[in-house]
Amino acid sequence: MSRIGKAPIPVPSGVEVSISGRQVAVKGPKGALDLEVPGEITVRQDGEEILVERPDDERVNRAMHGLTRSLVNNMMVGVSEGFRKELQIVGVGYRCIAKGTDALELQLGFSHPVLVEAPDGISFEVPEPTRIIVSGPDKQVVGQVAADIRSHRKPEPYKGKGVRYLGEHVARKAGKAAK
Repeated sequence: MSRIGKAPIPVPSGVEVSISGRQVAVKGPKGALDLEVPGEITVRQDGEEILVERPDDERVNRAMHGLTRSLVNNMMVGVSEGFRKELQIVGVGYRCIAKGTDALELQLGFSHPVLVEAPDGISFEVPEPTRIIVSGPDKQVVGQVAADIRSHRKPEPYKGKGVRYLGEHVARKAGKAAK
């Protein structure tokens, strides 16, 4: 039995869960998310808990058991607390300007500014010109948007300039050796 899959998922207060067939819909103060359950996995509500079960020990069902439980749990956390990723911009002249809560203008050493639009449900905060906070209820979308912003100018190994996750370690290389 999957250690992750067999654990029940508590339903936080203020969160509504509706299960109909293969669809699981979760609605809370931060937004609403839905998921189509893969394979033969079943999801049922038992009081204030959600249980994810598999019919047998086939390889595919074992793989989907823990995955489905994690996805449903991330939905619960997302609609009640939300997810956030923090990015840091390093480099002389590199900065970010917020255009409302749904767009960013990045100055990353190119001859033009890079504009980034937020998908539905995602918001940006810029507490400093060199820090970006991406937040939203869907963990996968928050991570993808943060990765897309980082991909505009990945940290380079010689000076460490670029966009990196907060706390990310960039392996530095030595430059040319002088004779």
